Amino acid sequence: MLLNTIQMKFINNKVAIAFFILLFTSSITFSQEIIKEKVDPAQTITTSNKQKVDGVVAKVGDYIILDSDIDKSFLEISSQGNSIKDITRCQILGKLLEDKLYAHQAIQDSLKVTDSDVKSMMEDQLSHMIEQIGSIDKVVKYYKKNSEEEFKTYYFDILKEQKLAQEMTKKIVDGVEITPEEVRNFFKSIPIADLPVFGAEMEVAQIVVTPKVSEADKQKVIDKLNGFKKEIQEGSSFATKAVLYSQDPGSRATGGFYKMNRKTPFVKEFKEVAFSLAEGEISAPFETDFGFHIIYVEKIKGQDIELRHILLTPAISEDALKEAKEKITLIRKRILDKEITFADAARTMSDEKETRANGGALINPKTQDTRFELTKLDPSLNAQVSNLKEKEISLPMIDEDQSGKKKYKIITVTNRIDSHTADYAKDYLKIKELALKEKQIKAIGKWFDEKIKDTYIKIIGEYRDCVFTNNWLKK
Repeated sequence: MLLNTIQMKFINNKVAIAFFILLFTSSITFSQEIIKEKVDPAQTITTSNKQKVDGVVAKVGDYIILDSDIDKSFLEISSQGNSIKDITRCQILGKLLEDKLYAHQAIQDSLKVTDSDVKSMMEDQLSHMIEQIGSIDKVVKYYKKNSEEEFKTYYFDILKEQKLAQEMTKKIVDGVEITPEEVRNFFKSIPIADLPVFGAEMEVAQIVVTPKVSEADKQKVIDKLNGFKKEIQEGSSFATKAVLYSQDPGSRATGGFYKMNRKTPFVKEFKEVAFSLAEGEISAPFETDFGFHIIYVEKIKGQDIELRHILLTPAISEDALKEAKEKITLIRKRILDKEITFADAARTMSDEKETRANGGALINPKTQDTRFELTKLDPSLNAQVSNLKEKEISLPMIDEDQSGKKKYKIITVTNRIDSHTADYAKDYLKIKELALKEKQIKAIGKWFDEKIKDTYIKIIGEYRDCVFTNNWLKK
């Protein structure tokens, strides 16, 4: 099938899938070290109730791979619920060799990975891990470290190497572009029997009416934030106020903490205020689409800012909710009476600026096009559209986001696409994506061929008998 046509040169498909899941959905990463002094190969580990010597099995530049790294990789793949039945130690070693070469070459190419970037990654990963496991002590125990400090030092090195590998991979593939002619040739090269089958999809549009907030309700929130600011300036804890009162679910548990730079994807108004403040300064209340905020800048480190914020959303009155429902009900009636099309109504009357210009069409955040594959549809969206026929318009429904902000909307399925074999004209964007991935894979394969020749690589002992997809043994 198609997977064989576009198979990754540098890694077996089964390993690719397992490692893809491990790298992008898990906070558990491989044990990796950088050589600083002569390594003692007489370290011992216990695996599967059996003791063995934990020696160096490979070196890539200044990086080493221990036998225990392979064991831990198996354990970590298993911990994610993935089968290791068909994965060999040689395949695991091949993937670890790739990771080391990426990181090694990133250093040679002077790719920038700052300690602050890595620390920020570590904070995010640790928050996720603690959420999964329960506490930092349990995380430390899972990794068999003696203290939180020892674990963080160890984990910092892992994440730095991972970040270097990511930056190196990005550098390789970023310059890869594909022409329409290449897409056409790629499609023609696939045997008819091997053409991919795309699952059933739909295109969805919506119109949103947001209840109006009264000036009096806005002022209540502003006064409350000003009160918080005064109390904090008199000695109260900003972090404690954020935990107790902030309506931002993304930062409330950490006392409103965010770390950002000018490239961080925050809304414009938030960034403008944050970068106008001096260290230790608290902003006046200001408004964004999410509500009203105050920001406290804790530290400024070069281009990075460490801050805390409190978000409050003004209350919506029952009268405002009723008015919004009446408005969207009227819009729906005008569409059903064919006075206006759904798309035109969205362009002129929807309060959702992200979809308004597209006639209300929702954009799939994963593919950046308007199609949503039914088997991968977000559960909340699926519940809203599953019973709608094509062109049917839902009854007005109320939506509430994580911060408690309410809005009314109507939704329609503008197109349903049945499961089908790939068609060049209908599925051009998907075929282009597959063709681009194949070209990127070839670019990575070429990069490996070149860099393996120029890099010090040594594989030791029984692993020299492995059959690798890359020429790690330089035969």
